[in-house]
Amino acid sequence: MKELVNENYKHSELTGKIIGCAMKVHATLGNGFQEVIYQRALAIELQEAGIGFQRELEMPVMYKEQQIGTRWVDFLVEDGVMIELKALVNLEDVHLAQALNYLEAYRLETGLLINFGSKSLQFKRLTMEHKLKNQRNQSIKKISGSDNE
Repeated sequence: MKELVNENYKHSELTGKIIGCAMKVHATLGNGFQEVIYQRALAIELQEAGIGFQRELEMPVMYKEQQIGTRWVDFLVEDGVMIELKALVNLEDVHLAQALNYLEAYRLETGLLINFGSKSLQFKRLTMEHKLKNQRNQSIKKISGSDNE
């Protein structure tokens, strides 16, 4: 099992608690439900754990210091951690990219992408540092002309 607290990440203790709550939900409900069912169950677990959150919060999407729209975030936890929920058979790179884009657009540093749809709970901790690292790697890849990792 993955270590839930990793001091390399900002808000590590909080994200570890959130992941623990998600594990309880998945252990109880299993996979196969719609995303909204997991969202409601996770809200109950977060509340019971004493973790402050807002659910289905409309957040501004920013571009060059200007608001260009809004999007609903599944959860904003303690005004610093975004949670994006999925109920898919498997997470794909596009879901990670989407969640990282939301993190950047919301101007938050830390997020979680949690998937309840697989047989085992899937989760990814997200940071803006992670996105910047990926952008640097892509730039290096394009400059070198290599497709090999």
